[in-house]
Amino acid sequence: MTAPRPTTLAPLYLDCGDCPIRKQAICARCQPDELAELNAIKSYHTYKKGEMIAYAGGEVRHVGTLVTGLASISQGLEDGRRQIMGILLPSDFVGAPKRKISQYDIQASAEVIMCQFERGAFEVLFERSPDLGPRLLEMTMNELDAAWQWMLLLGRKSAREQIATFLCMIASKSKFLKPLTGNKALVFDLPLSREMLADYLGLTIETVSRQISTLKNEGLILVQGQRHIIIPDFSRLLRETGRDYLPAAPD
Repeated sequence: MTAPRPTTLAPLYLDCGDCPIRKQAICARCQPDELAELNAIKSYHTYKKGEMIAYAGGEVRHVGTLVTGLASISQGLEDGRRQIMGILLPSDFVGAPKRKISQYDIQASAEVIMCQFERGAFEVLFERSPDLGPRLLEMTMNELDAAWQWMLLLGRKSAREQIATFLCMIASKSKFLKPLTGNKALVFDLPLSREMLADYLGLTIETVSRQISTLKNEGLILVQGQRHIIIPDFSRLLRETGRDYLPAAPD
């Protein structure tokens, strides 16, 4: 099956310098001449919530970077069961040079805007760029780390540890964290509903709501509305994930 076509053209950031994920994307280290070449072959597309970005076994026509939104990586079995393998957030790269067939289903879990490149054109530039290769390798290693964390999260952790881990993962991957004045708090919008979070983690929505309420009552998080999350002290929440090695808080 070929990759689906995006529904909407979204020419939001005509100049790469205006792109909100510019410093975290695959083009973060590109020189002005490389940026100019990328700019010449890019296009912006919108995928509506629930729309497929790629099908497992389908031809990969485009690669690109999420600018906004959230996508899930999943794989299905013949009997209809489906496993969420991970999530993609703004600045994450979709696709791989020289890989013509998608290995997984990738679906927009919230409306996604992607900065896309036709695969062949991107591969030509990738092969002669001194910056794109090392940056993609670095991002791939980070993606591998995230996949291992996701496997541990789903396989062995308690519900409390799962919710704490997921919040820490979103906070660490979010490129739009806003520290509150005078302290170490991190602020972000949870990019999915509690129903979706329950589905991702294999929990009931009641369990998700109960664990979020418990973390809130203990002062580990603050919740404004349904999705606005404040982590007053990232290191405190990180200790609730069950990890024996605690990395530094995100910059």
